[in-house]
Amino acid sequence: MRNARSMDVQSAALASSQSSVTQEAGSDWALAKDRERFRVFHIAWYATNFLLLFATVVAIYSVAWEYSTRKYLKGFSDAIIPASAPPEEKIQAILNWMSAGPARSGAGPSAALPDRDPSDTLNYNSLLRVCGTATNAFINLADSSNLAARRLLLLDSRRSTKHVDAEVLVNGRWIVVDPVFGTILRSADGGLLTHDQLVDPAVFSSATQKIPKYDPDYTFESTSHVRLARIPIIGVPMRKALDFVVPGWEDSTTVSLLLERESLAAMVAATIIVLLLALVRVSLRWYGEKRLGIHSVRLRVQLRRACQAFFDTAG
Repeated sequence: MRNARSMDVQSAALASSQSSVTQEAGSDWALAKDRERFRVFHIAWYATNFLLLFATVVAIYSVAWEYSTRKYLKGFSDAIIPASAPPEEKIQAILNWMSAGPARSGAGPSAALPDRDPSDTLNYNSLLRVCGTATNAFINLADSSNLAARRLLLLDSRRSTKHVDAEVLVNGRWIVVDPVFGTILRSADGGLLTHDQLVDPAVFSSATQKIPKYDPDYTFESTSHVRLARIPIIGVPMRKALDFVVPGWEDSTTVSLLLERESLAAMVAATIIVLLLALVRVSLRWYGEKRLGIHSVRLRVQLRRACQAFFDTAG
């Protein structure tokens, strides 16, 4: 009897010991898991804050860059374009300046390389003689003169760009302007032409036959404003997504301006990145407070304390 009771006591003690060991092991495992979560959280938190700070600095720089570019273009356009002139006269004033304006440096950036900075395209003959960069200069000056303008890509049978023109909104119609040839495309009776009208071979021939050295292959059967397909892998899906979410997005003058002005594109991209990182930071703060019990000092509190310390020291 005593032996049975002794064995029961020993079994209970052993079970209690094993339970204690199991609880301690479980506690150690949970503690290690919590430590890992805390470590990952802190890495993510400090990395996000660093990236947000860096992106904010870049955004501020890009805003200053875009402001200086706008001021530069405004001064340029005011000097060559009559402010009170009707749209057609403004267009012709830009083309006249591009064809026979003040002497500009013939040397400079290579015309073979993409250049979307108007401080370059407006100041080098080599860039004003290439359709892409000439259209860049024209669109930037047109925008500074309060003209709605966008680029028009003429495509070949393989959907590659063979020439670049511009379209300007005049009296509710998008008329075609060729900056590199310095001309507004017109019908036989002098009327302004749209790219839909220029699809007609007879109209196209009449409009271009008197333009010196105009290539008859620069036809209008296939056109586009933006070619995302040239972006590897994501180009086609991106176009489909944009067409679904924002139908007609590529017809926007803002899209053309983003593609024709580096400073504006940099400002928009930097602003979007700042907003996304700010959203990530808010999400991390919520996770830390609700899931991990971490309560960091908010930025506005830090700024208030810094100001109070500054004024207390100054006083």
